[in-house]
Amino acid sequence: MDSALFRSTLETRLGVLQLTVNGDGTLVEILLPNQKPAAASPAAPSAARLGMRAACGQLREYFLGKRRVFDLPLEPAGSAFELRVWNALLGVPYGATTSYGAIATGLGLVNGARAVGRANGANPIPILIPCHRVIGSDGSLTGYGGGLPLKRALLELEGAIPPEQPRLFA
Repeated sequence: MDSALFRSTLETRLGVLQLTVNGDGTLVEILLPNQKPAAASPAAPSAARLGMRAACGQLREYFLGKRRVFDLPLEPAGSAFELRVWNALLGVPYGATTSYGAIATGLGLVNGARAVGRANGANPIPILIPCHRVIGSDGSLTGYGGGLPLKRALLELEGAIPPEQPRLFA
């Protein structure tokens, strides 16, 4: 595997995403619109270009409402525990939500919701590893690396929550 990383941007209706693939074309990171951009990358070999093209294409389809499941190789860097949490997130279907506590329970952890929340926040491949689908046990939208407005927009796009209604009176 080539250890070099290659980056590209993708403009979406929710802002600019920065995608990073390795030399094999495997997606390793997505930076959300409010996150600091990484350094520019060298010219990418053909495998990396193909991987980037596939990732951008599938994300475009997702934002158009035409894709519900991603079919891309992913290689998130994290601890063994974080990888377990992120794997559990992959089981949360499009249009659904779950809670930190439910994920912890599914992993066999007693009182593990906070640890799951920390792992959720460290997710390097948001959207594809759907950390935005994790909400508070009371149904409230809780922290998201991209900010709560982006989390709300992603959940609305997926139909997991109804669109926010504008307030007539403050």
